[in-house]
Amino acid sequence: MEGSSNSNSRGFFNSSGVFGSSTQHKSTEEDSLGINDDPFVRRSLEWGDVSLRQWLDKPERSVDVFECLHVFRQIVEIVNAAHSKGFVVHNVRPSCFVMSSFNHVSFIESASCSDSGSDSLEDGPKETGSSRREDAGSYNKMLERQIEKLEEEKKQPFPMKHVLAMETSWYTSPEEEFGSPSTCASDVYRLGVLLFELFCPVPSREEKSRTMSSLRHRVLPPQILLKCPKEASFCLWLLHPEPTCRPSMSDLLESEFMTEPRDSLEEREAAIELGDKIEEQESLLEFLLMIQQRKQESAYRLRDTVSLLSSDIEQVSKRQLVLKKKGNSYSDLSKDDPHQSATGQQQPLLSFPEEPTTLLTSRKRFRQVIPPEETDAEADEESSQGRSTTFLESSRLMRNFKKLETVYFLTRRRQLKAAALGKSLTRHSPLSSENRSSVSNPTAPKDFSNNNDSRQGGWIDPFLEGLCRYLSFSKLRVKADLKQGDLLNSSNLVCSLAFDRDGEFFATAGVNKKIKIFECNSIVNNHRDIHYPVVELASRSKLSSVCWNSYIKSQIASSNFEGVVQIWDVGRSQLVTEMKEHKKRVWSIDISSADPTLLASGSDDGTVKLWSINQGASIGTIKTKANVCCVQFPSDSGRSLAFGSADHKVYYYDLRNPKIPLSTMIGHSKTVSYVKFVDSSTLVSSSTDNTIKLWDLSMSASGVNETPLHSFAGHTNLKNFVGLSVSDGYIATGSETNEVFVYHKAFPMPVMSYMFSNTDSTSGLEVDDASQFISSICWRGQSSTLVAANSNGNIKILEMVT
Repeated sequence: MEGSSNSNSRGFFNSSGVFGSSTQHKSTEEDSLGINDDPFVRRSLEWGDVSLRQWLDKPERSVDVFECLHVFRQIVEIVNAAHSKGFVVHNVRPSCFVMSSFNHVSFIESASCSDSGSDSLEDGPKETGSSRREDAGSYNKMLERQIEKLEEEKKQPFPMKHVLAMETSWYTSPEEEFGSPSTCASDVYRLGVLLFELFCPVPSREEKSRTMSSLRHRVLPPQILLKCPKEASFCLWLLHPEPTCRPSMSDLLESEFMTEPRDSLEEREAAIELGDKIEEQESLLEFLLMIQQRKQESAYRLRDTVSLLSSDIEQVSKRQLVLKKKGNSYSDLSKDDPHQSATGQQQPLLSFPEEPTTLLTSRKRFRQVIPPEETDAEADEESSQGRSTTFLESSRLMRNFKKLETVYFLTRRRQLKAAALGKSLTRHSPLSSENRSSVSNPTAPKDFSNNNDSRQGGWIDPFLEGLCRYLSFSKLRVKADLKQGDLLNSSNLVCSLAFDRDGEFFATAGVNKKIKIFECNSIVNNHRDIHYPVVELASRSKLSSVCWNSYIKSQIASSNFEGVVQIWDVGRSQLVTEMKEHKKRVWSIDISSADPTLLASGSDDGTVKLWSINQGASIGTIKTKANVCCVQFPSDSGRSLAFGSADHKVYYYDLRNPKIPLSTMIGHSKTVSYVKFVDSSTLVSSSTDNTIKLWDLSMSASGVNETPLHSFAGHTNLKNFVGLSVSDGYIATGSETNEVFVYHKAFPMPVMSYMFSNTDSTSGLEVDDASQFISSICWRGQSSTLVAANSNGNIKILEMVT
């Protein structure tokens, strides 16, 4: 560009007087905008710059004196740099400048600007005003194309196409209007017009046109004369109609108007920069304070947790010390006992209250690690190591350590909340056995009778018992495979399993329309190719549920898909009674253990019916709005009943007032398929939402309970009924993965599981059938044995082992 107005060089000219180049980029979108024709505009768009014209015409722009002077000074410096090199800029117009986000101004020179926009003073004037305006018009057209897409969806008060067309005439000096060549004085005139636009924003297009037309005659609006008299006076000096009367660039730069505010502007910029830094520091400080606050809150919670743990450790240590003292006293008495057998075996000196068999079994693993007698020093040294080894050896405990920790803190929070409300956790603890908590045991050592210690340590026995039971067994072992020879039925899906009152016989019922009675010990002890039932009862319809009478050993009840409830005499293999009041399929039946003449049934017709077995007719009906899928009496009462429904809820009724539920448990998200009582105040519910939930009936507020004690998860249950059975705190369920899962009521994760093989129930051959699932399951009384069946008719007797 230097030395010739016809130079084809392209670049941008910044406020420091340095020319920069830009690299061309190719893209379809850019070509459509004309950006490839003008890479300098492309640069401004890529960097997020904005045209000075757009910035001036922003409707919300307010006049900031220092900001406007800062912009004007940069443009003056750009023009001065060009004049000092011998060039007339011509295009001192807002559309030829871009502003960065920091108000940094750069001059854009396109090809059209280069050809007509900068004349060498040495070459002399090359163009007339009309030819210059023609080239400027071509530049305007190109710039219109470049910004057309950016503004096609925007409604601007100053349409860019119109403004660019008018801008050329606004920035044409009087001498150029009369055909004289453009000179440096013409650039000064254009600076005057630009200064006016900086300090006089106009809200509408019409007013803009009138104001700029008046400016041609050096008529300024009253507001700029009143608000900015110094700027208005300086502007009129630059707009003088006589070029010789306008200041030169050196006069302009040395004028008081340009030099006076520099210090103030620099101070303001420094103040703004300082303010920005202070704001940045404040943001950082606020961030750090927020972190500190959160960490302090975490520290407070951690301190409270450590304090709680320290208190619990102290309580457990006290109990352990008392037990050790008792153990030492018994040991001393044994040494002094002269009554010893010849073989050296000691006779029992004292008789203790017999501990429940299940609790003895559950603590067996811990007793096995007690070391032989040794010195006190050795015992103290190895005591902690022994405890650590016992727990570390249990990979199951370490694998579920976080869950166990969660249950511990949940138990402690409940206990503390109950203590604050003056209630006892022991009575209705979900972790304690059926009314057998050692905290309330009258035979417990008197050392624990202190009220304060009992209140603080009331959680220990329930939690310890739950932990011991959780660690007592590790897997399920197959005791027997029941192999049937029912070749006439293509479908052997077992819908229900039930043991009689003594655990001697169990019954199976399903879609083969038969109730089969098997003797459990015979199947376990006799390994035969085919096991035949001792009794087989035929029904007219597919069977959904069976239930033994806990009082009359030979009596069993069944329900079928036609809605019929039947009572059978197994000893005589006869049907005794049929009850046909349900209108749709009956899913579940249950005979009360407390009142063996009372039977309940739940049906798809939305009713629960209460039957008198002796009368053979219903004696009460509970109506609901959804299908009833399961019913269950508590073991100790015939006056209450729980049932699960397709409306995702569990209902608990006092049968003396059957019009309204005593409690409604809300928490499942799908059909409740099973309900079982764990004890008189606790029940579990299973749903096709993939969970089993444990509920405390004493926690219902206003008849609604939305907070289960635990949600057991690990099995898969999304669409089928997979069975549910409870025994002595252990909860067995099936899974759609063809597995049996066992939980303990104390903890939400499985204790163990067993996978059925995909075999055909008649041939015994392996089959490729991933759709098989566990369909029913039942504990053998209060033992560690259960029987489970799957959708293919395979039945296995399983036992929990260590």
